[in-house]
Amino acid sequence: MHWADVAASQLAERGSKHIIATGITPSGEFHIGHIREILTGEIISRACKHIGLDVEFIFIVDSADPLRKVYPFLHQDYKHYIGHQIGNIPPPDEDGKPDVQLFETTGATYAQHFLEPFLSALQEIGVQPRIVDNLEMYRTGKFEPYAQKVCENKEIVREIIERVSGRELPEDWFPWTPLDSNGTLGNVKIIDYQHPIVTFEEADGTHGSSDISKGEGKLPWRIDWPARWCFNEITMEPFGKDHGTAGGSYDTGKEIVEFFGYSAPNPLTYEWISLKGMGAMSSSVGNTIGPMEALRLVPPEILRLLVAKTKPSKAIEFDTGMGLVTLADEYERLASRNFEDELLQTDLSRRQKVQVEDAEASMRYAVVYQGEKAKSESVSFRHLAMLAQIRESDEDVFDSLLQTGMISNVSSKLRDRLGRMRYWISSEHFPEEMHIRLQSKPTDYFFEHSNEVDINILRLMHEHFSTIPWTSTDIHSVFGLISETMNVKMKEVYRASYLLFLGAEKGPRLAPILEAWHRDSAIQLLKLAIE
Repeated sequence: MHWADVAASQLAERGSKHIIATGITPSGEFHIGHIREILTGEIISRACKHIGLDVEFIFIVDSADPLRKVYPFLHQDYKHYIGHQIGNIPPPDEDGKPDVQLFETTGATYAQHFLEPFLSALQEIGVQPRIVDNLEMYRTGKFEPYAQKVCENKEIVREIIERVSGRELPEDWFPWTPLDSNGTLGNVKIIDYQHPIVTFEEADGTHGSSDISKGEGKLPWRIDWPARWCFNEITMEPFGKDHGTAGGSYDTGKEIVEFFGYSAPNPLTYEWISLKGMGAMSSSVGNTIGPMEALRLVPPEILRLLVAKTKPSKAIEFDTGMGLVTLADEYERLASRNFEDELLQTDLSRRQKVQVEDAEASMRYAVVYQGEKAKSESVSFRHLAMLAQIRESDEDVFDSLLQTGMISNVSSKLRDRLGRMRYWISSEHFPEEMHIRLQSKPTDYFFEHSNEVDINILRLMHEHFSTIPWTSTDIHSVFGLISETMNVKMKEVYRASYLLFLGAEKGPRLAPILEAWHRDSAIQLLKLAIE
């Protein structure tokens, strides 16, 4: 079974109605590592619906978390907001400075600034969860009964955390962190607790109070997490491996949630996504590629396939170069298969059957909208990449595809794919080995490296190119004919061709490139070289 189907079947044993959750702190720009978390949860919710379960998918925004430091992308003015909740501080302007005016006039916050583009990316990728704002949950009293219980039984909760995590809490530990007079979480000494008021003393000796019922503070993460499981009625939540280690926050959460009278959600631990050659992604150090950036490169179904086909326990190395080409090729191969017919074959071994079922499920979860059927595109990713470099305008690309019979009409989906392809080609991510630089005139490199044999090869090529049908098959036949006529190896024919047409000693398959180019341009270049 596909990993998502396994998770769904486990949830079916628990009941017929479920809430699946993921949650992220919008402390900086989101990256596709975050996409793995939310897609993992969304794919499981699809798997649940596939077997008839009543399921809702929610996304919890940890806007009650504090700003922990001035990140590299922020102006130093943000030092005044360290410790303040990110759902209650100004968003950064284009220079990274706190936009106080925007905050005061519209209520736009730091958390919203980073969240909104991520939600746009989710919509494009077919993910539409119900959004739960954690700061709002504190302010409307959702956390109050759980905060009250831990504050009134702090020694029980202390014992759970210390025993399970293996770490000792400070002697003055208290399970509620008040907001001080400056709006900062922490750095206060708890003096008294009479529900719902927590009284505290600040560093300068000033006394203050925090009203739990109004969310004037926050629970520590190891208590916050199980509390939200309760009032959101969460039954399944995927999370990163840092939370799933022995003695980690899931282990303490399991016991604390039982203390609250609720059962822990089914867990699913996932590995990180790293950028090829750069290690694990991190917003704070700038080692990221954002979801919107990734979606400008490739269609959303290809990103979905990356997560759907990989078991959560396996790390993903995201390669924005040839890796995307390979992934797109895999999508095309899978989309062209008829899984129903394959599964009807009686000679399949158990292993082969599992592979077919797993591939079928991966494609079911790769499509943007549940219920869609993946379709193989008539124009491959590689061919479109070639045409987008050879033909200057979109209409020239479409004309080429129409003339060769690869398409019968220009669909909106093809226009969208071409737009993403052009962006990818112009970006730093496009792989060098796929770059095509057709020359308009012979280069200095050509003159420096060509010899008399090369020129004779090009003379014959000029003769034949004027008369043959302009197809890659016929162009390739000319290369073979020249090799026989001149009694030279094919690699010499190709070398002379690459020197002239691409200004290099080697390159990608040349016949399809020349076919997509204009015959007159190829002949004119040959003429200039011979002259």
